[in-house]
Amino acid sequence: MTTAPIPNIRNFSIVAHIDHGKSTLADRLIQMTGGLSDREMAGKEQVLDSMDIERERGITIKAQTVRLKYRAKDGKDYIFNLMDTPGHVDFAYEVSRSLAACEGSLLVVDASQGVEAQTLANVYQALDNNHEIVPVLNKVDLPAAEPEKVKQQIEDVIGIDASDAVMISAKTGLGVPDVLEAIVTRLPPPKGDKDATLKALLVDSWYDVYLGVVVLIRVVDGVMKKGSRIRMMGTGAAYDIERVGFFTPKMQQVDELGPGEIGFITAAIKEVADTRVGDTITDDKKPVSEMLPGFKPAIPVVFCGLFPVDADDFETLRAAMGKLRLNDASFSFEMETSAALGFGFRCGFLGLLHLEIIQERLSREFDLNLIATAPSVIYKMKLTDGSEIEIHNPVDMPDVVKIAEIDEPWIEATILTPDEYLGSVLKLCQDRRGSQKELTYVGSRAMVKYDLPLNEVVFDFYDRLKSVSKGYASFDYHLTDYKPADLVKMQILVNGEPVDALSMLVHRTRAEGRGRAMVEKMKELIPPHMFQIPIQAAIGGKVIARETVRALRKDVTAKCYGGDITRKRKLLEKQKEGKKKMRQFGKVDIPQEAFIAALKVDS
Repeated sequence: MTTAPIPNIRNFSIVAHIDHGKSTLADRLIQMTGGLSDREMAGKEQVLDSMDIERERGITIKAQTVRLKYRAKDGKDYIFNLMDTPGHVDFAYEVSRSLAACEGSLLVVDASQGVEAQTLANVYQALDNNHEIVPVLNKVDLPAAEPEKVKQQIEDVIGIDASDAVMISAKTGLGVPDVLEAIVTRLPPPKGDKDATLKALLVDSWYDVYLGVVVLIRVVDGVMKKGSRIRMMGTGAAYDIERVGFFTPKMQQVDELGPGEIGFITAAIKEVADTRVGDTITDDKKPVSEMLPGFKPAIPVVFCGLFPVDADDFETLRAAMGKLRLNDASFSFEMETSAALGFGFRCGFLGLLHLEIIQERLSREFDLNLIATAPSVIYKMKLTDGSEIEIHNPVDMPDVVKIAEIDEPWIEATILTPDEYLGSVLKLCQDRRGSQKELTYVGSRAMVKYDLPLNEVVFDFYDRLKSVSKGYASFDYHLTDYKPADLVKMQILVNGEPVDALSMLVHRTRAEGRGRAMVEKMKELIPPHMFQIPIQAAIGGKVIARETVRALRKDVTAKCYGGDITRKRKLLEKQKEGKKKMRQFGKVDIPQEAFIAALKVDS
């Protein structure tokens, strides 16, 4: 099979907000071009979402690529390379690298919901990549659909012409043939020179048990042939290509891929770490002089400690994390120990959903029972001796006298909400130390831009936003810069001993409320012992909140019937001495649920 002629190739991705129907539209396109037969599609929706978690939650986590054949109305045969991308803010890096491999995008907007925060973020990414954009209005068959109003919204908010937007219902297949024609007529073909030196972009890579590392590539110039020797320009490593092919979504092998084509190669690569996403692949004998621009590496934003509930599972956890790392380059981890929780790992994530997905995959795929510590972000500390350090674990914080200034990361958040919930949304942002930048209206919906400290967002901002807006508000953010803040390290002491898993950096104004809530929660969760247990929240040497777990007492005076009061007092004094001694040497058992519940507390 020879490579496809360049004018007949179309590379495009589908971008949209969560739940606006990207994966369902991908299903229909695959079905109508015969990528999979009706029998193979039967009973299976979102065929490209291959992970169990993706199917259960109904979200896309990994971007997927499919090659489809289509005979257009002009009688020519076209090759479509379709990339289905995630819509969630945590997986925005998946979107960015899919867009870099394409020339155009289908912008899917729900005709009943309209433009949402993530729609904006993803469209701007597509425009940054110089994409031609075809607006597609989905779910036009719903009674609540308002296509004309949504077209106007696309023009007002995003500023692209939506007068000839394609009207479809991805679920029923209505209007999908028009989408196929729009791809041919309105999206540009790729550029590239078949006779030039090989130059290809490494879009993604993942680990396959049988094939080793599978690398997804976009050929820019030249031809990628089976059996040729290639070099990764970023790492300098050279490999012999064993297989070349593409997905239809099934793997299909070919002898070569030409310019403008998207496909995969395998070359006996052992570690995914050797294939850096965004790297340039070239010919080993005559490499190209300049690398492709590539992508910004995914930078972890949220950190938290993961510890096995059973200390014997530590090695299993280490192996499991290594395996997950193979398929998720944005997940990073290093070993750490904690006095309360034993051995575990400090892990970096792109956001809270990413953290939740990784935790769920560890417990599901590897049958591990885990505890996660409070999520924290990266703080920059300027010390009195002029040096600067970065800290993402409150336990590592140096002595207060050595710190000149603490800087915390800030984000710019874009929130779209129906007008009636605007008050509660603004109050939530004010409570989280936010400062409002702008407020505009998109029809009956308000679009607010806020500067917020990331520290306040990682905890449970998203959940609170959904609850104050009854689920209607949508939210997107990006990191802006670091600003100095009045932060203090708050520790929780149980029986005078600090519990390192519960220490956190909080803003001074919120420390007392957060501390009180934590100790009250811990009081409910720690079972009574034979001695009383003080639970305190402290900043340095100053205790800001305290609760006491009452001791279990045996009635030692039960055997005294009448008689002198001094006999009873003597027994009670003796018991009191015993309790005091016990408290000195006694060990408090904090149940695992107490950690999990205490970390979820928020004033």
